[in-house]
Amino acid sequence: MSPARRVRLLVAGTAQGVALLAAALDVGLLAERPPEEGPPEERLPEGDEERVLLVANTAAVPETTPAPDALPGFAPLRRRFDRVLSWNDVIRPLHPGHWVPRADDAPLWERQVRALWGLEDAEVELVVEDVHTAPAQALARIFPDAPLDVYATGAAAYGPTPGRLDPLLGTRVRRLLHPGLLPGLSPLLLAEFGVEPRAVPAGALRAVLAESARELPPPDAPGRCALLVGQDPDAPGALAAGEEERLQARMLRALRALGHRTVVFAPHPAAPEHRVRALRERAGRLGVELSAAEGSPPPEVLCERLRPALVTGFPPGTLLTASAVLELPAARCGTDAVLARMAPYENADRVPAVIAEALLPDLEEPAAGGGRGEETRTELAGLVRAMAFCMWPRVHPELRGEAERFLAAHPGDRVRRHFPRRRLALLALPGALPAGLEPVARSETVRRAARRARALGRRVRR
Repeated sequence: MSPARRVRLLVAGTAQGVALLAAALDVGLLAERPPEEGPPEERLPEGDEERVLLVANTAAVPETTPAPDALPGFAPLRRRFDRVLSWNDVIRPLHPGHWVPRADDAPLWERQVRALWGLEDAEVELVVEDVHTAPAQALARIFPDAPLDVYATGAAAYGPTPGRLDPLLGTRVRRLLHPGLLPGLSPLLLAEFGVEPRAVPAGALRAVLAESARELPPPDAPGRCALLVGQDPDAPGALAAGEEERLQARMLRALRALGHRTVVFAPHPAAPEHRVRALRERAGRLGVELSAAEGSPPPEVLCERLRPALVTGFPPGTLLTASAVLELPAARCGTDAVLARMAPYENADRVPAVIAEALLPDLEEPAAGGGRGEETRTELAGLVRAMAFCMWPRVHPELRGEAERFLAAHPGDRVRRHFPRRRLALLALPGALPAGLEPVARSETVRRAARRARALGRRVRR
């Protein structure tokens, strides 16, 4: 019996996702197939697999924001894929960031998509980012028999799965690809389904970024500049325009205090042009020459092209990639303010921001440094797992004991500020009360009186 034709759909919504997929393909991480997928004689050799890059532009207004395959640096990566298709073109005018077909309509969509893309009766495998978001869920529903691989482009892999994922979907996931930014720290994403995490080697990812960087024009900045990375205005929990401008002003003042007089700004493709002009004018008043990167190239690619003296800005994943993968000096700024405003508490960006705060130096207080020792990483692992339980206790109930021990061993504000007292009280965790009152709360006499008061209250309400 001859094996069926196989098509691997690699879904990417960001340039960072394309780069990670390219690196994973280069080192053969996606060519490995688990042994339970059929007898050897029915498995296809790697050369008989068609690789299709499916681009999903999930920007708030896709018509005004370039898709990943339209950004500078994509052309050198194109050779790794047999075809490049657009998910937006298939479902237009529906928005790929929100639309998921109804279960009853999924078979109709599968026939339509197979005919449109010439898949016929091919075996389809899916490689998606953020399995809990609309593009991944839509494709998983359209191809119900397709095995899933999931990838994470940054430190989000170390955070918990955002909410309770349908077990019928979660159990289809075979492995989690991630850039391995923190060796020794095990990813929590999809861990409740026993998904195997596989780190993409830093060398392979850097080689891909270097390949993309060669397509960028020579930098205009004289000497070694500082790179300021802008935020995605459409990201969940993104700062409002006024807060973003104030924080960028703090960054510029801190860069000037460190002696940087030339700054390259890497705006997000969806960032309004008037904000770039306003930032340039503000830099001029501070005596800093600021230029914006043309064409909004991916910041990681720009880092490799410029090799700046310092990288700072908003996305914690970009800063950690610059530090861990590209081996560039990186510093955070205003992370405490961003965390304080981040809502809801379950925001998927919370764990990456906490990791960046723990490992990277503060731009405004560089002398304080950032803890990089083994002790810091051990504490960070406990902090992340305790936060994972507090964020999604029903997803990771097995972490309760670890969370209790960690919180009991770290009563200081430096750690406890990441855990709202109201949430600790709801989950009956240490730290719900001020330190001076906790012995009183543990008193059997007080607890007995509280039970009597509650019983009396119930009788009065009757």
